[in-house]
Amino acid sequence: MPRITIRFKDALYERLVVGARAADTTVPDYVRDILNRFEGMDAGGYHGRFDEVQATLIQVFAILAASVGTRRPDILQKGMADARALLLERGLLEPEEGGL
Repeated sequence: MPRITIRFKDALYERLVVGARAADTTVPDYVRDILNRFEGMDAGGYHGRFDEVQATLIQVFAILAASVGTRRPDILQKGMADARALLLERGLLEPEEGGL
């Protein structure tokens, strides 16, 4: 098994020690678990939680868009245009998709 050495600032190391004790494990096993969750190996871990949050946000925005679109289509169009501009600005939307 490969081995690496990592230097931690004292405050971070103490947090790892506290976390390992709370999880009833060693610091190296605790760090391995954190890395596995962060790298997506644990379906319910770091990435899984963001997927759940993203799914919830999409649902909320879809409901909001439907509601606003029913009452004020003009405001919905402006909001969608503003959202496209923000996504383009942040590189989250390809320029050719910006006109959709």
